[in-house]
Amino acid sequence: MCQSEKPQGPELQAAVKWLHFPRLALRWRLGQLSCMSRPALKLRSWPLTILYYLLPFGALGPLSRVGWRPVSRVALYKSVPTRLLSRAWGRLNQVELPYWLRRPVYSLYIWTFGVNMTEAAVEDLHHYRNLSEFFRRKLKPQARPVCGLHSVISPSDGKILTFGQVKNCEVEQVKGVTYSLESFLGPRAYAEDLPFPPASSRDSFRKQLVTREGNELYHCVIYLAPGDYHCFHSPTDWTVSHRRHFPGSLMSVNPGMARWIKELFCHNERVVLTGDWKHGFFSLTAVGATNVGSIRIYFDRDLHTNSPRYSKGSYNDLSFVTHANKEGVPMRKGEHLGEFNLGSTIVLIFEAPKDFNFRLKAGQKIRFGEALGSL
Repeated sequence: MCQSEKPQGPELQAAVKWLHFPRLALRWRLGQLSCMSRPALKLRSWPLTILYYLLPFGALGPLSRVGWRPVSRVALYKSVPTRLLSRAWGRLNQVELPYWLRRPVYSLYIWTFGVNMTEAAVEDLHHYRNLSEFFRRKLKPQARPVCGLHSVISPSDGKILTFGQVKNCEVEQVKGVTYSLESFLGPRAYAEDLPFPPASSRDSFRKQLVTREGNELYHCVIYLAPGDYHCFHSPTDWTVSHRRHFPGSLMSVNPGMARWIKELFCHNERVVLTGDWKHGFFSLTAVGATNVGSIRIYFDRDLHTNSPRYSKGSYNDLSFVTHANKEGVPMRKGEHLGEFNLGSTIVLIFEAPKDFNFRLKAGQKIRFGEALGSL
C-alpha cells in the first residue's frame, strides 16, 4: 500500500468515531453532572476546579468548549470546612507536649512569627504544656503601660487596617473594600434592653446609633497577627450591656484576604459587645478567623464559640442588664476583657463628638495601651 493511501469505508468511520470519543464521553459526563443535586455537583466539580487553578494557564481550556466552568476562587475558598478544621486545630493545641519537645516546637513558632518572649510573664518555654497555653501567654505587668492622656487606647497588639468616620452605613474592611454596618452588628432588636432601636432605612440605622446631637460614628480595625499578644483589653471606660454572638465561617482575616472577599467580617464568626461610654454608643467586636474558633470573654461564661450546635446565619443574644443589675458590666480602661486562641481582628465602632481625632496611620503597628485617639 502506498504511504499516502488513506483508510476507506468502515475503517475511516471507525477512525473518526475514535477521534470524537473523548469529546462525546466528556459531554456525557457533564450531562450526568448537570442532573446532580447542587451539593453533589459542587463536590464533583472541586477536583477539576482545583486542577484548573493549579495547572499551567489554559491546560484545561478545552473543557470550556463543552460547557464546563470552574468554581470561582472565592466560592471555592468559602466551601472549605474551616469551622471543622478550626475545631480539629483547637483539639490539637490542647494536646500536652512532652517536656523535651516543648522548646524546639515553641522556638520554631517564635522564629517563624517573630514573637518577643522577653515581654512574657513566664519566659521559660518548658512552662507551657501545650500550644494553647503558649498562644494565650500573659505579659509582664510593666510590658504594656496604659496611656492615661487619651480617651481611647488600643485594646490589643496588632496592625491598624482602617479607621475614620462611618459614612453611608458602610464601614471600611481594608482600603477600598467595605461592608454593611447593619450586617456586621446584626438586625435591630426591639427589646428595651437591647441597643439597636428600630429604624426605617440603612442610613437610619447609623443615625439611631448616634444618640447625641453633634456626634459622629467612628470605626477602627486592628488585625492581630499569629505572633502578637492574643489577649484584648477594654479600650476605654465603658459599660457593656449586651452581647451578640454570630456563628459563621472562620476564613483568614489577613489584609490580603480582606481585600479579596467583600464583607469578610460579616461572613466570619464574631462576638459583638455593645454598650455606652461617656460620649454615647460604644461597641467592640472580636472577629474569629481560621484556627481561631475560640473567642473568650472573661465575664461571659455562657459564650461558646465555634460550637457545632450553632449554625451559620443565626445569632444569639445575651443581655447583661437584669433586674438586679440595671446598668450592665462596667469596664475600666486597660482591664482584661477576653482572648483569642491564635490571632484575629478587633473592630471598634463608637460614637464621639465631631472633634474626635485618631492619632494613627493606616498600616502602622500598635501595641495594647497605646493611644488610638482623643478629643
